[in-house]
Amino acid sequence: MTSSRPDAGSFRDRSGRVFLLDERVYRTVMPVAAADFEFVRSTGLIDALIAEGRLIQETIADREVLGEVGRKARYVLEHPRLPYVSYPYEWPFAALKAAALLQLDIHLAALKRGVTLSDASAYNVQFRGARPLFIDALSFRRYVEGDYWTAHRQFCDQFLNPLLLRALLGVPHNAWYRGSLEGITAEEMSALLPLRRKLSWNVFTHVALQARLQRGTQRDDKALARAQARKLPLIGFQQILRGMRNWIARLEPKVSGKTVWADYAREHSYEDEDERRKRQFVAEFVAARKPQMLFDLGCNTGDYSKLALDSGAGYVVGFDFDQHAVQAAFRQSSAERLEFLPLILDATNPSPDQGWAEAERAGFTRRSPADAVIALALIHHLAIAKNVPMDQVIAWIVAMAPQGVIEFVQKSDPMVQRLLQLREDVFDDYDQETFERLLAGRASIVKSVEVSTRGRRLYWYRRD
Repeated sequence: MTSSRPDAGSFRDRSGRVFLLDERVYRTVMPVAAADFEFVRSTGLIDALIAEGRLIQETIADREVLGEVGRKARYVLEHPRLPYVSYPYEWPFAALKAAALLQLDIHLAALKRGVTLSDASAYNVQFRGARPLFIDALSFRRYVEGDYWTAHRQFCDQFLNPLLLRALLGVPHNAWYRGSLEGITAEEMSALLPLRRKLSWNVFTHVALQARLQRGTQRDDKALARAQARKLPLIGFQQILRGMRNWIARLEPKVSGKTVWADYAREHSYEDEDERRKRQFVAEFVAARKPQMLFDLGCNTGDYSKLALDSGAGYVVGFDFDQHAVQAAFRQSSAERLEFLPLILDATNPSPDQGWAEAERAGFTRRSPADAVIALALIHHLAIAKNVPMDQVIAWIVAMAPQGVIEFVQKSDPMVQRLLQLREDVFDDYDQETFERLLAGRASIVKSVEVSTRGRRLYWYRRD
């Protein structure tokens, strides 16, 4: 049997660790965590959260499945494998907000059963489509009367402050969060906010005051000890969580202007018949191949992701750099409960391997093997707007999946002309003949069809 390997992102938890064995996912429950684990299960909380679809499923497995590792544990749990693992710095605002509300709702439900959460890590939430799912059952502990919310600071750093960055200042959290994997501290957030924003009771309490307290405890060990010794009645604990939940539920991203491609789905350069041909081609490809995992590169608001699902794709992960478009795609997926997860991606600067030993959080490439890919209206953005050589663009897409559909947009197309308005046209090799030659050098062209009167063309490829 193939030996298990530990998940590189789970090493920090001494109560148990995640292991991957073939296509299966296991979690150890070490002796130090056994008493809490048994108590929490006895309350019925785990079964209730799983039944509600808020907690990942778990079953107790034979410890021998993990060999020596399993024998050292008190229990071994098996979890279903998620279609795709994503991180907070790839989520649109709506996804981060949904994850924050899930964390608070679960904590409130837990307290009713005498259980609390030991941490508030955003990395304990994943998504199935646009539905948030809590994945760390070992975060649950027996609640002791008077316990303070020890994870308040972590929740603010990893959920609240990144949300406020967008809601109050109009700045997306993604780049900052990717550069600082633990989120945005109260001190950093407080320094960014103008005085008038700090006059809000919620902002003053959870940002400005927390920043002041953090500075004080860093300088004064006695102040830190006093903070750690504070007792909080259960009703006070619940009120803090409810107040935070009500506040976050009202937060919306500050509109900082319309982006160039946000309304592409309504303003694109296709006529109705052209659009019909394009959709028919994509649907035919998906229906023929029925990929279990399909990537939609440049997904915009998710129209073609939804078409792929309707045509037989099992699951779709969409990627786009446009905050407005991905936000709209996420909301649609959530409302319709689609098997579609839209994420923020700058194709010229995708998420790298990072964290401890450059392995704790896997980069885009390490998480990227898919069954199929569609890259519609993308090539010109990379080759012209970003100056990436066309052969490298094609190589990147074709390496991502063994089959797919790529759209080539002629230089005469209005969208390409828009890109060229403020720059010199130095792209002599950007033409259909060169594109076809480069694609044929890396894959077989199964079929191609012109789908617009302006010469846009779709190519169905299969990697040899």
